[in-house]
Amino acid sequence: MPLSVEELVAQRKAAAPAARPHFVSKKEREQHRAAARAAENAAEEEKLQRIKKSRVAWASGQKEEPHARETGGDVQQRSLGVRAERTPSARKMRRSNDPAKRFQFEWDADDDTSEPNAVLACGPDAIAPVLSARAGMDGSERSAVTHAKSTVRSTLHDKPWQKKTLAEMRERDWRVFREDYGIATKGTHIPHPLRSWEESAIPPRILSAIRHVGYSAPSPIQRQAIPIGLENRDLIGVAETGSGKTASFVIPMLAYVASLPTLNEDTKHLGPYALVLSPTRELAQQIETETRKFVSQLNLSVVSIVGGRDVSEQVFHLQRGAEIVIATPGRLKDLIEQHIVLLSQCRYLVMDEADRMVDMNYEEALEFILANLPPTQRVTMLYSATMPPLVEKIARSYLHNPATVLIGNANQAVGTVEQRVEFVDSEAQRKQRLLAVLDSGFVPPMIVFVNQKTMADQIGRELRNAGWRVAVLHAGLSQPQREAAIASVREARNEILCCTDVGARGIDLASVSCVINYQFPTNFPSYIHRIGRTGRVGKHGVAVSFLDENDAEHFPALRQEIAASPVSTMNAALLKHMGEGKARGDHCI
Repeated sequence: MPLSVEELVAQRKAAAPAARPHFVSKKEREQHRAAARAAENAAEEEKLQRIKKSRVAWASGQKEEPHARETGGDVQQRSLGVRAERTPSARKMRRSNDPAKRFQFEWDADDDTSEPNAVLACGPDAIAPVLSARAGMDGSERSAVTHAKSTVRSTLHDKPWQKKTLAEMRERDWRVFREDYGIATKGTHIPHPLRSWEESAIPPRILSAIRHVGYSAPSPIQRQAIPIGLENRDLIGVAETGSGKTASFVIPMLAYVASLPTLNEDTKHLGPYALVLSPTRELAQQIETETRKFVSQLNLSVVSIVGGRDVSEQVFHLQRGAEIVIATPGRLKDLIEQHIVLLSQCRYLVMDEADRMVDMNYEEALEFILANLPPTQRVTMLYSATMPPLVEKIARSYLHNPATVLIGNANQAVGTVEQRVEFVDSEAQRKQRLLAVLDSGFVPPMIVFVNQKTMADQIGRELRNAGWRVAVLHAGLSQPQREAAIASVREARNEILCCTDVGARGIDLASVSCVINYQFPTNFPSYIHRIGRTGRVGKHGVAVSFLDENDAEHFPALRQEIAASPVSTMNAALLKHMGEGKARGDHCI
């Protein structure tokens, strides 16, 4: 039966006090806290007393039933890991006053366990006894191992790279190695440079040819470029003039060609395996000479295609088959257009002195030749003494993910060339100073540079009249005459080579002691290449330049070049001319 309204009201009034929250007063809260503290202190006191009794019983040999008198709180603390906070009084009571429980600092002589004649150690080995019986060895063994490891580490870090084996070389050592040889690289996964020929990955047959040629140690460009080339990777080499660039690409090229099948009747008409492009006939012939030093032991054929020679003779050698072709862009372009030369199986391309080819307007011929090469699976190397914008454009267009090797400073002569300048007032004084320099004790061969073909012939005649044996070289000579002039100096039949800028590149005469700029070149890069004919492969050389007021536009660059040379001294007259130019407000670029 449902409740009436009166019953529901009465029931709600009765439940209201129980549902309403009960607020504890401050006095009641203090009483609760005091009671809780008293209970906690009592429990702690009881526990401490029990622990004290158990220790006394243990010391007297009695045993107490474990956990016999544990309270519920003790069980909870022991089972769940709950630790009750100890009061200050409890902490004080934990400190036992029992003499048996204290640590005795006094010791008796019978307690000494050291050896009778032991010497007190003060170094790191003094801690060896502490390590006794750890890790399966006694302390002395652990100390010896630790000391040996630290000694090895310190020895490896202290030794210079020259005294380390190849396996001991660390990345820091390779960085120091590159700094010592002035090697800078750019790109990903650059291999370590060569420390010596014996430690390289060069095939044994080519390594034997290197020893036969007489290369004692690699040059800086060879140390870094050869390992990259042996990986058949595209390469940009920017190196000082006279740094040994030729061998740095010839050796990897020969390693690549030697791994391919020998040309036969079915494949020789398809063209060479490797192609080397050079701007001048002289440089092409120098590369050919350098390459032939190696191929004689590898059963390979080399043919040069240059202007100034009989085309029929070059075609004859090509038809016989040649694994390597060395050419100038102009003559090669003509033979390709006449369908005499095919490049169907050429997979290795080297462009040497690319900046010079651009200067000689060979850019169109280069693009034509590159368009006739197989588009895929080609190794391309580009070498240059400078990197003008057009050369960078060629590199971006035809090289894939190249590694860049920079030796020394681009556009700068090698640091072994002592650069001297002299100011002359007249042509008579210029000729007088030329004879004086040549008579100052330099050992032949020597090179005299002029700017015009007629001047080369004139100076050559006057030097002959003065008693010197002179060969003349310029663009007006035929190719056989050029070759004969260079050969006469190389074979020591002539002492002096008088030439135009034709001889500024590609002329590799051994041990040129002095280069004389009878006339300063019309562009400064030619100056760098001229003086690069001396001081090659680490040898000391001297470059003497005659100046007058007509060369003032080159004074700032010349001053900077001499200042950067470690073996050159700044000429006071050149500094004076620079100061006068600034005072007048002249700005030579």
